[in-house]
Amino acid sequence: MPIQALICDCDGVLIDSEAVAARVLVRELEARWPGVDAAPVVMPLLGQRIERVLGGAGEALGRSLSAADVDAIRVVAEAEAREAPLFPGVVAALEAVTLTKACASNSYTAVVREVLARNGLERFFGERVYCADLVAKPKPAPDVYLAAAQGMDVPPVACLVVEDSVTGVSAARAAGMTVLGFVGGTHVGGDAHAHELREAGAIEIFDDMTTLPARVAQWMNKAQTRSN
Repeated sequence: MPIQALICDCDGVLIDSEAVAARVLVRELEARWPGVDAAPVVMPLLGQRIERVLGGAGEALGRSLSAADVDAIRVVAEAEAREAPLFPGVVAALEAVTLTKACASNSYTAVVREVLARNGLERFFGERVYCADLVAKPKPAPDVYLAAAQGMDVPPVACLVVEDSVTGVSAARAAGMTVLGFVGGTHVGGDAHAHELREAGAIEIFDDMTTLPARVAQWMNKAQTRSN
């Protein structure tokens, strides 16, 4: 089936916010758990809901947080991540891609809409913003991606997704979508992450947003050829 829509994650795809969030989470955990090195357990969990990252980190380190601590850390992380910069070339890339576009995030709708508005990106997505607080299960479940496809009235198989995390790639693949893996974020180190995205189901890996329009066109042509 021809590609009819482009769905982008927000954090780590549109804005370079994952590194900011990671620094906050590590800082806040180490302040509460003196003597703990939180980075090695936080980094692999990025892409999941902050609550799940904190829960997973606590489980790995044999520690726990109160509900008040979780809420406080989330508020700080979201506030600092909101100020993260756009990836170079994002605006021009979105302008060049003529497909219908949606944003699908594991964050909260209000946060994502604020980020899109602050960076002038809401014109590309309009009301087509689908977040984990609107569905039954967050990524890596496919719910947000299935909600995006339904909201656009586009079959999942006709959607092309850009994701930066194993969690997100897994979610989009579970929804039956084609996924491009983006590794241009400052939180990404070395080739290991690219390998993990491929293992999760990304068909192509790239690190430069200026090349997105050409990559989208390439996969649109491939899908069209297969459908003929």
